[in-house]
Amino acid sequence: MPASPASLLTTTGPAAGSADIRLVVTDMDGTLLDDEKRIPPGLWPMLAELRRRGVLFSPASGRQYATLARQFADVADGMVFIAENGTYVVRDGVELSSDVLDPAVAGDLARTVRRLVADGVDVGAVVCGKRSAYVERADEAFLAEVRRYYVEHRVVDDLTAVDDDVIKVALFDFGPAERTTAPALARFAATHQVVVSGEHWVDVMNRTANKGTALRGLQRELGITPAQTMVFGDYLNDLEMLDAADWSFAMANAHPDVISRARHLAPSNNDDGVLRTVARILGL
Repeated sequence: MPASPASLLTTTGPAAGSADIRLVVTDMDGTLLDDEKRIPPGLWPMLAELRRRGVLFSPASGRQYATLARQFADVADGMVFIAENGTYVVRDGVELSSDVLDPAVAGDLARTVRRLVADGVDVGAVVCGKRSAYVERADEAFLAEVRRYYVEHRVVDDLTAVDDDVIKVALFDFGPAERTTAPALARFAATHQVVVSGEHWVDVMNRTANKGTALRGLQRELGITPAQTMVFGDYLNDLEMLDAADWSFAMANAHPDVISRARHLAPSNNDDGVLRTVARILGL
């Protein structure tokens, strides 16, 4: 069982170079990226060294596969992308796994968002398909948020008529999603995953879909054990992923529930916490 609270790696963690790590998995926003959404420059030489050592690096994010693939375009060969909160896993353009949402549920969610908007909630829905993301709301403020995470997106007239394999429905709330939008989705929580994945985002997926399920499937396929896996996360959509690795790290800036679930505590996302921790544990 994970220790609680998480131990500070810098004071109580294991010695440098003490672990046989074969897989490093990291969330993006609030974890690898700083608060300005920037990838730390030191990641690129570190990825080269990890590849040389035979260690696989895998981004695991609520972000779209196309977005992740673009961010890592120069180093994407052989990299596994755990996209859309684990509902879509891709390596070298080939799907390894997916968890497709019932179109009727996606349509019901779209109608629920329309009712919230009619009641005065400043929220919009993103129906996430394998080929693209789809939105009805077309104002620039909302689309600016969508573009951060969905490189491939289209504005459509009717989200209930999307012709794609839908893997997730994401809701962006300009207010605090945990207090406004998430409670309005209570009836979906009885049958589906309703996850607050950030201050303003709520994701709805099949019950079987999460980053942890995707990671365990990847471990089985690659013959990598939890003891050989290092995972970093900061928010509630990372909880199951932390459970799939012996080397689980919450960022210092993480949600309290994440800190209590992880075995160790890494420095914050603004202090290059992922890179510093990987360098220490692997003796880079």
